[in-house]
Amino acid sequence: MRTRKKISGTADIPRLSVFRSNKYIYCQLIDDVNRVTLADANSKVAGGIGADGAKKVGQLIAEKAKGKNIDKVVFDRGGNLYHGRVKALAEGAREGGLSF
Repeated sequence: MRTRKKISGTADIPRLSVFRSNKYIYCQLIDDVNRVTLADANSKVAGGIGADGAKKVGQLIAEKAKGKNIDKVVFDRGGNLYHGRVKALAEGAREGGLSF
């Protein structure tokens, strides 16, 4: 809740929310104003586990965002440290063309 107080997404600049389980990593672009998920990606679909899989997930979500004319997002790491798989996902999204 502390993170959600500070971070909010809109239709123009959605929130890139990250969830990290023990095995997989998931992310979604969320418009908090209209309470709608705009796009999602996970390591089950992108393939691969660990940091390499997370980087692929970041690149996949960036491709989906480009398809919806989104190039700027607000990064929500979901309380996880900016390290390891979360950092790899963020780097993959930046390489794909998202800016945050």
